[in-house]
Amino acid sequence: MTRIALTRGALAALLLLSANAQPVFAQHPSSSSPEALSWLQKIAAAPRQYNYVGTFVYSSGNHIETSRIIHLVNEEGEHERSVVLDGPPREVIRNNDEMRCYLPESKTVVTEKRWLRKVFPALLPQPLSNLDESYIVKKGGQERVSDYLTQVIELEPRDDKRYGQKLWVDVDTGLLLKAAVMDKDRVVEQFVFTDLKIGGEIDKELLKSRYAGKAAEWRTTNLVSSTMRSGKLGWQVNDAPPGFKKIIEMKRNLSGKSGPVGHIALSDGLAAVSVFIEPVSKDIPPPAEGLYHSRGAINIYSRTAADNVITTVGEVPPATVMQIGNSVTNHKVH
Repeated sequence: MTRIALTRGALAALLLLSANAQPVFAQHPSSSSPEALSWLQKIAAAPRQYNYVGTFVYSSGNHIETSRIIHLVNEEGEHERSVVLDGPPREVIRNNDEMRCYLPESKTVVTEKRWLRKVFPALLPQPLSNLDESYIVKKGGQERVSDYLTQVIELEPRDDKRYGQKLWVDVDTGLLLKAAVMDKDRVVEQFVFTDLKIGGEIDKELLKSRYAGKAAEWRTTNLVSSTMRSGKLGWQVNDAPPGFKKIIEMKRNLSGKSGPVGHIALSDGLAAVSVFIEPVSKDIPPPAEGLYHSRGAINIYSRTAADNVITTVGEVPPATVMQIGNSVTNHKVH
């Protein structure tokens, strides 16, 4: 999920082993476990297949945030309501890829199409692709989380350009119950359900916004995006780390911006990095160049090039956002 807005200033068949055999990844440390890769497919698919209601906690450093989520799947697709229970109130209503975020303190409604946003427990994209190129995926032991038996899956990065991941998966449904972003042995950020019910009927009334009636008088910001053919934006990333590939190129309207902002998104199949390109404004001084840390796994790097502010935001180590940001150049569009 990209868990931050730019303007706030994210396969294999089961391996059958005999009792005396060693897992493939134990024999060949550079190889992923086919069984572990199969679990990743279940993790990616499960949030789109099951009803669930639960409370989860996000933690990073000294910051802890609790949210309530209600998720319904029916013939019309996915419907979801999530409410942040700590700090300033915030509520997100999702119908498939259309999202409405209610911010009652500022009397604002923000609408957008979910491009790269990842919301726990739907942290893995679907379809998954080429994760084995950038991570060694291993099957760990079994542990109990929120009174469910889970299978532990570990994703160890093949280089220092990305963080690792540790995932706790419900053995019956494949739903992700706990997830940690790891920098070697250090937990960078973590999500975990503290209360959860999977399956059963869900009353559609529970999915309605508590602010919908009042919001008719609030300010509405529509973060409109228009995708473009590759190369038509006029900017390119020349030195992305191995495994990171461009997945979309677009123009976006963002809160607080007078005009559309260029956006190039890259991903290694798990971690996402966004590059925003915005002309320098004569009325507003550009932000100070340099590296900024947001929260958890998100790092931000800003620089100015060809009278444009280049802002790189990603759930990757600081050196990676700097490498990508410094390699962004403009080119002539034919």
